[in-house]
Amino acid sequence: SEAVEAALKLARQYFVELNQPSRRLFIARRQSYHGNTLGALAIGGNAWRRAPFLPLLTEAHHVSPCYAYRDQAEYETEQDYALRLAAELEQKILDLGPDNVAAFIAEPIVGATAGVLPPVQGYLQAIRDVCDKYGVLLIFDEVMCGMGRTGHLFACAEDGVAPDILTIAKGLGAGYQPIGAMLASSKIYHTIVNGSGFFQHGHTYMGHATACAAALAVQKVIERDHLLANVQARGAQLRHELHEQLDAHPNVGNIRGRGLMVGIELVADKFTKTPLEHTAKTHAKLRKVAMEKGLLLYPMGGTVDGVHGDHILLAPPFICDATDITRIVELVSATIHEVLPCAVEPVALRA
Repeated sequence: SEAVEAALKLARQYFVELNQPSRRLFIARRQSYHGNTLGALAIGGNAWRRAPFLPLLTEAHHVSPCYAYRDQAEYETEQDYALRLAAELEQKILDLGPDNVAAFIAEPIVGATAGVLPPVQGYLQAIRDVCDKYGVLLIFDEVMCGMGRTGHLFACAEDGVAPDILTIAKGLGAGYQPIGAMLASSKIYHTIVNGSGFFQHGHTYMGHATACAAALAVQKVIERDHLLANVQARGAQLRHELHEQLDAHPNVGNIRGRGLMVGIELVADKFTKTPLEHTAKTHAKLRKVAMEKGLLLYPMGGTVDGVHGDHILLAPPFICDATDITRIVELVSATIHEVLPCAVEPVALRA
């Protein structure tokens, strides 16, 4: 949340420094989440989290997420779908007036709100091109998907697209200390330095020595132990074994993700993709059963539109081995089969 707040303020100050004070609006995506402080909550697209605080939230605008499982038409290629979403963003900028828009913010891989939505090929580049066309800053929120979670230091690196501002946090300190950070392009840095000379932002515990030391130690271990390669290998194994175990289950609609960031969307009918009845709170039942089996899941409801839809998110530690992954898959499969019984028996993954 703090990193995103800093990113929003930096984007605003950048345009003030350039004598473009009319640029104050932010565009984000529906079914996104950027934090629970007021600025971050305002731009986020998580309707349930926003609802109690709507009177306090500043103006923000939203476009469609990159949700290929539900929104990509059968006749569309990934490139066609990416360009359609980019065109929607462009039209939103035009509707608001390009001179009024400061930035577009997106999670390269949507996290908990929509159950891990990786971008289709060409999407990140397409939105980068639209932002460049109108002088709009591009902010990538990698608080969840960054710092190695996908097998790359930054998730956007896999797509070869760099933002103007990037936020990181969770994996930065690996849970040992609370720490977040914001990275900015040289263009923004030099504009501030050659203008007012300082970024008008700060918190009491910013630059906390203990937190920074923990984050540095974490990054050293990731490099020393080649953990990014392990994340890629174990992530591929995780998705493969999940498909083996669950593709035949009638309520498993979609298994998706990158690296060790994987989502499973559950449905009432896998052919029509009809969501499960939201009042049944299937995601909560999955959490309870998984916990009883010794497995921690990240389940959520409202996957589709903030009300309907259920998913579980898996994010094993970077140090897990092949045996760990197989055990995780067995427990996930057993949990789903217990909560959503069907005639299909789980596949035996061990001899």
